[in-house]
Amino acid sequence: MLRKFVLITGFLDIPIGLATWAAAILEPQDAHFGALMTCGAFLMFAGAALMWSAQDMKVRAPIPFWQGLVRLTAVVSIIYMVPKGIAESWQYGICVFDGTIALVYIIGMMKLTGASFFSLMVGKTT
Repeated sequence: MLRKFVLITGFLDIPIGLATWAAAILEPQDAHFGALMTCGAFLMFAGAALMWSAQDMKVRAPIPFWQGLVRLTAVVSIIYMVPKGIAESWQYGICVFDGTIALVYIIGMMKLTGASFFSLMVGKTT
C-alpha cells in the first residue's frame, strides 16, 4: 500500500511540474519566471525520484522521507503566508493535502525501515 502511494504521488508530481512550467511560459513575469521554471523542474525530478524509490523503498527510503520534509516546508510556508496576506485562504487546502502526504512519507519510511527520524535525515536506513 505504501509503495503504491509513493508511486502514485510521485507520478502526480510530474504533471504538476509541467503545469508550473506552462504557467511560467504562458504568463511570463520577470520576478517569477526563473522561480517557476526551477520549481517545475524540481517537481518533475522529485516525481521521477519518488517513482524510482518505490522500486526498493527499504534502501531508498530517504528519498520519500526528504520529500516529506519538502512538503512540510510548503505547509509551514502557507500557514505563515495566509495571515500575512501574501497567500489566499484557499491555499490552506494545500496544507491538508501536502501535510497528509508528508506525514505518510515520513512516518511510513520510519516504520518501513525501523530507522529513526535523524537516521533517515542523514540517509541511513538501518
